[in-house]
Amino acid sequence: MSITGKHDRRKSTSLTRGFIAAATGGVALVLPLVGVGFASAAPAQAATASKAVTSKTATAKEVSAQKAAPATYSVIAGDTLAKIAKAHSLSGGWQKLYADNREVVGDNPGLIVPGMTLTIGAATPAATTAKTAAVSAATTSAAKPATYANNLDGWIREALAVMAQHGIPGSYDGIHRNIMRESSGNPLAINNWDSNAAKGTPSKGLLQIIDPTFRAYHVPGTSMDSYDPVANITAACNYAADRYGSIDNVFGAY
Repeated sequence: MSITGKHDRRKSTSLTRGFIAAATGGVALVLPLVGVGFASAAPAQAATASKAVTSKTATAKEVSAQKAAPATYSVIAGDTLAKIAKAHSLSGGWQKLYADNREVVGDNPGLIVPGMTLTIGAATPAATTAKTAAVSAATTSAAKPATYANNLDGWIREALAVMAQHGIPGSYDGIHRNIMRESSGNPLAINNWDSNAAKGTPSKGLLQIIDPTFRAYHVPGTSMDSYDPVANITAACNYAADRYGSIDNVFGAY
């Protein structure tokens, strides 16, 4: 009698069936859920990155704004626009400083007085460029007229034009007054009797300047001859500006 083998078949429990169902049809359900998780994380990461970029941009703008912020300066005796611009490493030089402060300084860039409050770095780059170009063009035009008379009046006027280009203060009346006292308007005048002459450096020219001082305060673009009227006036005025604030402040031996 043959014995028929009896094999036990494990019954699938409800839990096992649940896993089978998940393994067969549930994959389509599980994957979208995972995708949703990543999708929701991406915008958050993008937002964080965007905030970081925005923060860096804002910081850069703040630093730029701080660098561009204007400063004020109170003029002291002996100052010139050129000297102030150089001391503050101002891009555009004294022309930019004058353009930014023309309402305060007035029409003569060579005449600033102690107590004036100047703004340094006030204009926007575009406005500054346009203003500086206009002032530079106007100054150049004023400094190079067709002709100057070859007399005391012409020498003073030409000297004033050169002084304006270099930010050296001084007025027609101040220069004329000192010339008449020092040399009576004679460009070849020389003093051979005072202490300077005794040292071998006699005072020369319209404003009676000695050669070492002439060389030290010589204004570029003018003659190296201390007897030259324009060179003599501009060098003497440059010296007077450094020591007294302006030739206008000189009323005696200097």
